[in-house]
Amino acid sequence: MSAQAKTKAPLASLHDVELAALAAAGGRDAFGELAKRHGSAVRALLRRMGAEPALADDLAQDAFLTAYERIAEFRGEGAFAGWIKRIAARLYLKRWKRRASLDPIADSEEPGEATSEDEILAVGRLDLDSALATLSPAERLCVSLCYGAGLSHAETAETLKVPLGTVKSHVKRGMDKLKQRLVPADASADQAGRRTHG
Repeated sequence: MSAQAKTKAPLASLHDVELAALAAAGGRDAFGELAKRHGSAVRALLRRMGAEPALADDLAQDAFLTAYERIAEFRGEGAFAGWIKRIAARLYLKRWKRRASLDPIADSEEPGEATSEDEILAVGRLDLDSALATLSPAERLCVSLCYGAGLSHAETAETLKVPLGTVKSHVKRGMDKLKQRLVPADASADQAGRRTHG
């Protein structure tokens, strides 16, 4: 199918790779469709990394501007969502590094403001955002980069300029806490019962 024929097709029906190719050829509407599809996921990742909502909105916009300028670099070898999330995560980390007094991966074990169990139950569902808020800032950042932005442990260590073992430790502790927090109480009791009676 020619590029001209693709532009006649409704943009919403095109795959991300096709939209990126059209955007690289100057199609602003195609890039707008990509931003529409992935904007909320990028903002959610930034909030999970610790950005306040207004900062997450600003950084998401900056990430899409950067992606638009570099769209020709996207080859479709991975998902567009992962590519744009990595750009956003790196922009967030640059913001952290500019603030010399703050280290995004300091060994502070102080968790964010935790949501009580009653508040979670009142909503009627377990909430990943609430669970992430109980992690230390370093754990939340490493888990978000590895699982939200799709970076490997090594890429996360390189991005944060910390040892690989430090990243692995933060991810392991963070994931253990998330599993403990997100597994319903009755399922935990069933698993414990199976281990003692199994």
